[in-house]
Amino acid sequence: MTKRTLTVGFIGLGSMGSGMTRNLQASGFPLVVTDVRPEAAADAVSRGAVWVDTAAEVASRSDLVITMLPTPRHVDQVLRGPDGLLDALPQGGTWVDMSTSVPEVAERARADRPDLRVLDAPVSGMSVGAANGTLQIFIGGDADDVERLREVFEAMGEPERILHVGGHGAGYAVKLMINQLWFSHLIATAEVLSVGVKAGVDLEVLRRALVASPANSNFVEHDVLSILDHGDYDEGFALALACKDLGLSSDLARSVGMPYELSGLVDQQFRRAKAMYGERAGEMAPFRLYEDLLGEPLRRAQATAGVAR
Repeated sequence: MTKRTLTVGFIGLGSMGSGMTRNLQASGFPLVVTDVRPEAAADAVSRGAVWVDTAAEVASRSDLVITMLPTPRHVDQVLRGPDGLLDALPQGGTWVDMSTSVPEVAERARADRPDLRVLDAPVSGMSVGAANGTLQIFIGGDADDVERLREVFEAMGEPERILHVGGHGAGYAVKLMINQLWFSHLIATAEVLSVGVKAGVDLEVLRRALVASPANSNFVEHDVLSILDHGDYDEGFALALACKDLGLSSDLARSVGMPYELSGLVDQQFRRAKAMYGERAGEMAPFRLYEDLLGEPLRRAQATAGVAR
């Protein structure tokens, strides 16, 4: 099938799904959509998407169904029940779960419906990447299915960053490990910058030294600037969801019998931040824990002066 004839069903039009569906439509894919909040689909419908009331209806009217949902529980709810996706998918149908989830959800689905073509394809790039069509996509499943659907993935992500990372479940695992490391970078960076500033080092001098050193990371060089320049803790992705992802990462470590002491400490700091600032705070809000202890926000002098650099 080409994108002119492939109808894509999409379930979950939140901060990520809304941008992803917009790019699918811009690439010429007809859409059938649903969400627990009908208003979330208003933009997609205004662009020509067909609204239906249930996941089962999405399945019955689509060649491929994509889910982009907050938690494994939400994915499981969409799959099962009288209006669920699982029973309504046609023989040999295709389901792609782009949620940050765990292998068990898809494994149960494949056990119940072994005829289905199933891919796990979680993403990185936040809501900005979803809106711009620049997501990185990590796909677990059969290589033939990945290639068959490559045009669909390329509508939402950067072609060179669409990676087939292994068999079923590998996409979920890679995404959880990426999230875990990124969250760990956030806590480590907040700690290092606040200690250095408390010791009398200029914030930007310290950051530049880190960038020039073997300790550099993408977080130190790029991501932290949203805080240091704009005081932006990324409210596009809620702290509650970050804590969910950290919990899933810990669950994965336990399931494979590996220790996760450092990950556990990072998880604690994120949950402390959620208790302090609320579950709707941005995913980078744990940085504020260190700023509060320091007694001042960590801001670059040129940002405070309003000078772009």
